[in-house]
Amino acid sequence: MREEDARESLIALLQLAYAAEKAAGYAYRGHWHSVVDADERIRLAQIENEEWHHRDLVGEMLNTLGAAPNKRLEIRAAIIGRSLGVLCHFTGWLAPMYGAGRLESRNIREYETAARFAAGCGHHEFVDCLLKMAEVEWEHEKYFRSRVLIHRLGRRLSLWPEPPPKETIRESFPRESEETLELIEASR
Repeated sequence: MREEDARESLIALLQLAYAAEKAAGYAYRGHWHSVVDADERIRLAQIENEEWHHRDLVGEMLNTLGAAPNKRLEIRAAIIGRSLGVLCHFTGWLAPMYGAGRLESRNIREYETAARFAAGCGHHEFVDCLLKMAEVEWEHEKYFRSRVLIHRLGRRLSLWPEPPPKETIRESFPRESEETLELIEASR
């Protein structure tokens, strides 16, 4: 992938992540307000705060790249996130846990991909932060998976694919990054 293509792909993915973190923040706010268990409330509020923190970090990266958030995605994220936050009060406990776990699983891969694009376009200063965010999303997915599996109906559901062990987020990155850099150098 050419360096310019990696940069454009990184910006597009960061714009998507920036909006998605907004939707997640609003949804988790409604989610933790809807649960009764005190420990769940605390953990979900913590997850909400981590999502807002990720949004701040992604926003800084977009700013560094001279890019702005995508307004259409931002509006859509606000509508979806607030709607899901309200629905958590009516849908019961299992559906929000399942939906959150499925989304967090996707977020892991998106941050790993963003780290590869960052390396591919010469923004190595973003890589560690993006990989840390992938690791936090891995922890979120693990939490939601565990919650779904304790529910009697959750054990009967077909779950999303389980992500590889958390260590693989960093273990595979150096090897793949070297291959990406070699491809970029060869295309020059």
